Amino acid sequence: MKNKSIKIGKNELCPCGSGKKYKNCCRNKKKEVSIKDEYKNRYDIILKTPEQVAGIKKSGELLISIMERVEKMIKPGLKTDDINTFVHEETKKAGGVSAPLHYRGFPKSVCVSINEVICHGIPGERFLQDGDIVNVDLTPILNGYYADASKTFFVGTPGRDAQKIVSVAAESLKRGIEIVAPGTTLGDIGYAIQSYAEGQACSVVREFVGHGVGIDFHEQPQVLHFGSPGKGLPLVEGMVFTIEPMINLGKKELHILEDRWTAVTNDMSLSAQFEQTILVTKDGYESLTPYEL
Repeated sequence: MKNKSIKIGKNELCPCGSGKKYKNCCRNKKKEVSIKDEYKNRYDIILKTPEQVAGIKKSGELLISIMERVEKMIKPGLKTDDINTFVHEETKKAGGVSAPLHYRGFPKSVCVSINEVICHGIPGERFLQDGDIVNVDLTPILNGYYADASKTFFVGTPGRDAQKIVSVAAESLKRGIEIVAPGTTLGDIGYAIQSYAEGQACSVVREFVGHGVGIDFHEQPQVLHFGSPGKGLPLVEGMVFTIEPMINLGKKELHILEDRWTAVTNDMSLSAQFEQTILVTKDGYESLTPYEL
């Protein structure tokens, strides 16, 4: 990434972190402020170096390898805890760690969310049934680098509603990813997702959003899946974040179960999600957890 400069208004806070106005601080020192310093000091966003990107990509390769094998496991009669055991063991074999395990008290190594469960489903004794949809959300840490992605799968033969919500969720992510480029705003991503999903008579979950990732599990910025064109922070080369829209067949409202993790649609309508880790490049984007949508 080139060390480009950015213009700072004289009455804005100085990006050096002093708390002073720019005109009373580094402006007088004729100090050039790089975009990397600007985004870190002002927004707490870590623009990734090529070495860091390479590390995140390696973690993403492990994620996709495990996800592809999980997909082959999905069938009626599979216990959700068996998915957890497989993900945990395969991540460990590769020298990695499953980030969800013990994160803020989460008890498992993967999130498995079925039908009306929006996200953060806890694997256990529940068995997959024919006609279900199931989202599997993986976040391995490999050599200190995090990659994050999820996919929603059909179990057996899907019904019409299942086919619709999975299709809309996949296309929502695709549309959000395709507009990523330097100069695009976070609001542009949210608008692309929201306008499409709501145009299909579905709803976009508000409570859970995408996020920066790579050096830590959850970093800045937050990436909303709804919004207005041109609003929000402009994207710049080196940003790495997830886009992970959760799309409901019914209304957007939700509640959390007594386990304090599992998010469920209030109207018990189906919910689907697809997620990838995205790098902003000089000319556009690159998925660091690529799979076909």
